[in-house]
Amino acid sequence: MKPSQFAKGFKARPDSTSSEKRTALDRLNAIDGIVDIQQAGQAANGRASAFVAEEANDAPAGPETDLYRAWRRANRYTAGQVIELQLKSIKASPFNPRHFYLKNSIAELAVNLAKQGQQQAIHVIPDYENPGTFFVSDGGRRVRALKEANKETVKAIVVDLPIGIESYKLGYDLNVQRDSQTVFDNAVVWKRFLDERHFQSQRELADHLGLDESTIAVALSIAKLPENVMHEMVARPDRFGSNMAYQITRYHSARGSDATLRLINKITSDDLSTRQVADIVKGRASAQEAPKPPGRQRYAQRLEIKLDGVSVGDLKLYGKDRLELRLRGLSREKRDALLHQIEAMLLPEDAAK
Repeated sequence: MKPSQFAKGFKARPDSTSSEKRTALDRLNAIDGIVDIQQAGQAANGRASAFVAEEANDAPAGPETDLYRAWRRANRYTAGQVIELQLKSIKASPFNPRHFYLKNSIAELAVNLAKQGQQQAIHVIPDYENPGTFFVSDGGRRVRALKEANKETVKAIVVDLPIGIESYKLGYDLNVQRDSQTVFDNAVVWKRFLDERHFQSQRELADHLGLDESTIAVALSIAKLPENVMHEMVARPDRFGSNMAYQITRYHSARGSDATLRLINKITSDDLSTRQVADIVKGRASAQEAPKPPGRQRYAQRLEIKLDGVSVGDLKLYGKDRLELRLRGLSREKRDALLHQIEAMLLPEDAAK
């Protein structure tokens, strides 16, 4: 299937309405509800559901496309059903919003899957032109980790979504909600979309994603960086956001990859700010001796903090009596629980009684 065919449906209707985008999200929410009901029924009956579904349980989660309905009935599949598929039948979607996957994160998840098994099913879309194969809609990291763990099958839910710009937008929105979408993923994928003429201009892409055109322009400038340079920053999203990455791009244009990699290491080790890096780019300071604000203290120790294999911040120790904890991307429940624990530790003993 050629890339232009993937976006055929989108190009026929370039102005997707918010209700259309909502319908796709509603489908996934409805599928999650069906899975919960099925699992409850399985527990009550003491048996797992089979691939063959009874006609009475054949009701779809919502409006179906003709292709999906035909596939579902031909394979006697119940909408929302969790089945096992061969990993070799699963392939990445050309409209995956993620481009970078950290090797250490995949390795950690592989170890967890090897011990605990796969707890959450991935979402896949049938490749109707190549029967028996599927595109990943959600769960690319789990697929990679299962392969790393030498597994042969994956638990999956087959969903009714198009492969094209609409599926990209759905995945992009989900990743933004999870805080897992990076400017580097955007840079590579958005450049490819424009190169392949899925969008005719930066403005059209910005309108479709609901973003300012300047955001698109910054990402496209970052896309000029070599991937090995971007890889060095992907692992530290807390340090390398779009503004810092833009300064790195400017520095790379003037100095090349080797000098840029050295600067990235210095930013990480010396905790340089975006303003300090901008001064280096403008020639106001050298990368060897970047200016530091008065009274700035070098930390004695830094501990990176990960949640489910993903970096969420760090803990830094200064001198004998100072520490700094910086976290982002936590759920409200985890954040509040952590806050209560810290407050309890710091309360005077008489106040805690």
